[in-house]
Amino acid sequence: MPGPIIVGTDGSPAATAAVRWAADDAARRGCPLRFVSVVDHWAYGIPKFPVSGGDPLTAHAERALSAAEAVARERQPDVKISTEIIEGIPSRVLRDKAKEAVEIVLGSRGLGGFAGIVLGSVSTNVAGHASCPVVVVRPGWSGERGEIAVGVDDSPECEPALAYAFKQARAHAGTLRAVHAWHLPAHPLAPEITYDVEEVREAHQRVTQEKLADPRKRYPEVPVREELAYGHPVDALVQASRAVGLLVVGSHGRGAVGSAMLGSVSRGVLHHAECPVAVVRSPSAP
Repeated sequence: MPGPIIVGTDGSPAATAAVRWAADDAARRGCPLRFVSVVDHWAYGIPKFPVSGGDPLTAHAERALSAAEAVARERQPDVKISTEIIEGIPSRVLRDKAKEAVEIVLGSRGLGGFAGIVLGSVSTNVAGHASCPVVVVRPGWSGERGEIAVGVDDSPECEPALAYAFKQARAHAGTLRAVHAWHLPAHPLAPEITYDVEEVREAHQRVTQEKLADPRKRYPEVPVREELAYGHPVDALVQASRAVGLLVVGSHGRGAVGSAMLGSVSRGVLHHAECPVAVVRSPSAP
């Protein structure tokens, strides 16, 4: 049996949306589900030793896990489910769990308090460090759209994202939209340099076709639609997110904020996409 899909949950609407998405993905891929709730006593100044009336954070975690299991069992009754409460710093715990997971699924934000610590900014941190794909789901996800979109560029870091996207498209039995953003080279110090727009466009189209050649051979059953978009990659991918069920992006691990380790494109997509986003880091990323 493949490894588990691990879902960080805190009982918030965003976490519940993540539970639904993960339950469906587990059913499609034949994976077990593991719900994890992290208890961070020090963040609230609450001692971890027993107190009168019991530990409120552990009690909250237990309720969140029970609610998550109920949602998943109602949605996908045949999926194997386990739950786990772990004490520690949420981002570190979830990043460590990536070593045993096929993917991690998180809500995009909580509602403050415990939710704000476990999900919210932590989803960005986990996506920037985890060794497995990390799927971030916004509140209100409905699961009505089956197409998958993936960002394509000419970097080696794009290849793990393509592999994941093809697998998801196969599991969804849907079309894969391969989105490549391009623009004319800019030379501020030599504005007299000009380019043939059509030649540049054709060069970018060749890049896309070359990147897709190998996964197309490995997944011949997946229909692929190539899309070249003139402009910034974040704008092109956010536009694509409005019509698909999942957007997949790679991460070069060269973000400006060292603690997050996300590139500018994956960070921008996480903040603005209108569908669930899967961030797939390259094994060579720092």
